[in-house]
Order: sequence, then structure tokens, then C-alpha cells
Amino acid sequence: MFIVNLTIKETGASMGWQTSWTEILAAATGALCVWLVARQHIANWPVGIANNVFFIVLFARAGLYADAGLQIVFIALAAYGWWSWTHGGGPGTAETLPVRRTTGTEWAALAAAGAVGVLALTLLLDRATDSTVPLWDALAVGLSLMATYGQCRKLLESWWLWIATDLVSIPLYVHKDLYVTAVLYVVFLALCVAGLIGWRRALAATEGTGGTGGTEGTRGLKTAATA
Repeated sequence: MFIVNLTIKETGASMGWQTSWTEILAAATGALCVWLVARQHIANWPVGIANNVFFIVLFARAGLYADAGLQIVFIALAAYGWWSWTHGGGPGTAETLPVRRTTGTEWAALAAAGAVGVLALTLLLDRATDSTVPLWDALAVGLSLMATYGQCRKLLESWWLWIATDLVSIPLYVHKDLYVTAVLYVVFLALCVAGLIGWRRALAATEGTGGTGGTEGTRGLKTAATA
């Protein structure tokens, strides 16, 4: 995909802020993606893939190598999530995947995998790259992967993981002078809260009608946003 490399001044030029068209396009597609996820709209997946491409370029230039590599994983997960949302997650089915809750077993598995991943990635970034923030970069990656899995499976509590990701990412991007991206993640934070509220209502409505959301609510995570 062709990326415009022209650098322009932001509105806050007096503060010395600069941004690129890559960052602006990443911000625009990212905000649209999260809004679509909150509405449980299937178009969030192709929009999210475009967003990942922009962020690969942006993060690589900023030295956030873990975040750049994470986008490749996101693209693969997006393909899985796209299929999962349209086929209900079951082979040979065409039912829409319902919002559901996370079980204790799923939380334990996610926490264990996340902890191991963050530790391993922190060591890798510290020893093999020139990253100045290996721990925080790795933490943002770990939380994002956990949240994305939840989004793919429409697990409600994954919104909390996206919220945690945003709270880690905002100061990280400010530190790296990615001001537009930092502002974008503030918007993500608000959209995640709205998405959490909306999905809670959707689950309550499903449970009230005796649908699969209620019976399966004890089995897994609810849907996560994309941030």
C-alpha cells in the first residue's frame, strides 16, 4: 500500500508538534474501527487491517518495534475474527457469534499467556533492539493481544483489556512524540467505555430472551474493541 511520507505541522505547531499523513490515516482508520466494533459491525475487520498497515510504518519509524510487529499478528487475528463473527465460531455454521462472558479458566489462560509473553518480549526488546521503553512497549503488546483474542470471540470483558491497553499506550506515545496517536488513544478510551456499555446491554437483552448469550455467558469472554 502506498504511504504518503509528507510531513506537516499540526495545529499545535507552536509547541513543536509534527505529524505525518501516515499517523493521520492511522488515527482515522483506528477511530473508525473501534466505533464499528462497538456497534458489532462486521466492517470493523477490513478497516482494522488497513489501520494495521499504517501502524506498521508509523511504529517502525518511532522505534516501537514490538508495536510494529504486533500489527502483523493483528492482521492474522483479524482474518480469524472476520470468519468467527460471520460463522458463529463453529465449523459448518453461519450463525452470528453472540456476545458472552469470560470464564475463570479463560481468564487464567489469558493471564498466564500474557505474563509469559510480556516477560519474554521485554527481554527481547531490551537485548536485541535499541528500544528505550522495552517493558512498556511489551506490556502494551501483551494487553493488546489478549484484548484482540477477546474481540475475535466477542468476549465482553475484553473491553476492560482494551481500556488497560489505552491507559498504558497514551503516556507511551506522548513519550515517543506521537501526539496524534496519543490523542487517538484518548478517543479509543472513550469509545471502549461506550462499547463496554453497549455490549453489556446486548448481552442482557440476549439473556433476557433466553438466547445463547445467557447460556454461553459462563463459558467465555465478551467482545473486545479494537485500540
